[in-house]
Amino acid sequence: MGSERVLAVLRELARYPGGAELDEIARSVDSPKPTVHRALAALCRAGFAARDGRGHYVLGDEFLRMAFAHHEARPDHLRVAPILESLSRRFGETAHYAVLDGASVVYRSKVDPPTRAVRLTSTVGGRNPAHCTAVGKVLLACSLPDDAAVRGWVGDRILERPTDRTLTDTEELCAELRKTRERGYSTDDQENDPGIVCVAIPAFLTSPTVPTGAISVSALAYRTPLRALLDDLPAIRSIVDPRLPRPVSSD
Repeated sequence: MGSERVLAVLRELARYPGGAELDEIARSVDSPKPTVHRALAALCRAGFAARDGRGHYVLGDEFLRMAFAHHEARPDHLRVAPILESLSRRFGETAHYAVLDGASVVYRSKVDPPTRAVRLTSTVGGRNPAHCTAVGKVLLACSLPDDAAVRGWVGDRILERPTDRTLTDTEELCAELRKTRERGYSTDDQENDPGIVCVAIPAFLTSPTVPTGAISVSALAYRTPLRALLDDLPAIRSIVDPRLPRPVSSD
């Protein structure tokens, strides 16, 4: 039994917060049940998996302890928490910190307002497509310096289309990222979630020139329109880092 198979089972197990049966996991990883059972047994011995009262397999306490300890100890997580809390209080909406990972963004931290919170597709540790999220677009604009780089990043992939507002044409994405580079921020106008708008700026938590990630404010469009977020962009920048350059425009 190879380590890759054990890791595949562990990764799949993480998709079932309520636990999963052996048959479910075996089907998901497309492996024989005896092979998956041996992988689960190895994970259980290490404390990375366990069985609940129903006999379902769940992530083990040791794995969760390590994951949470690592997450809490991240320098970017520690530095970004008060920023997200300030943004969430100011707007009464959700604030995120995310990093770019290939074609996706991974959410490292998230703060919901104490009241009026709404359920978004974003979760800490979760992913969304980079091309249709504000955090993703601003990080793509920073890491892809020109249209040729954007075209190379897209390649022959078909870009996902979560809503009818999502940009899936490569040349349209090139134009969007050019505009993002010029103004220093990005927007998501109901491109990832219907009814949700978002503004994001790069976050330079450990380097003055290379962004460690992006910070955003995500809001219900009817409650906090995109225009309202853009009008308050100077305040967002000031909260994230008062040393950041001001945007060229807020069009």
